[in-house]
Amino acid sequence: MPNTLPLAMLIELAQNKTDEATRRLGQLQRAQIGAAQKLELLIQYRQEYCDQLQLQMQDGVSSSRWRNFQHFIGTLDGAIEQQRAVAAQADTRLLHGRSDWQNNKRRLNSFDTLAERVKQQQAQLANKREQRASDEHAARQFRMRMLAAAE
Repeated sequence: MPNTLPLAMLIELAQNKTDEATRRLGQLQRAQIGAAQKLELLIQYRQEYCDQLQLQMQDGVSSSRWRNFQHFIGTLDGAIEQQRAVAAQADTRLLHGRSDWQNNKRRLNSFDTLAERVKQQQAQLANKREQRASDEHAARQFRMRMLAAAE
């Protein structure tokens, strides 16, 4: 049928786009998980460093050690904020990737549904043609028997 070839091509194209969106979504999920884990590690490291200093402060800490601690915590806080921004961007990209995948999947499902309808219509047409041919054959047989009986 002439209609099925373009539809098959549309389905294949939609499948390829959906597959690509699926791969991208997987990459975005891995990036988002990695960014969140890195942020968590930085926060955990900061807490451990503060806990260590707290223990050391019980015995007394020199002013230079205190300044180094404050400087390091400031640097660590900056890294944490940067990583929060990276994690937020990863979350946003993941949301967009998920939306893109859903749109591609919806389009593919629409084409699949359309192809199924076309297939059903073609089957109905074929059944009607077959039934018509069978009816015509039976009618011919009947006419031939009637003509033969009339002779």
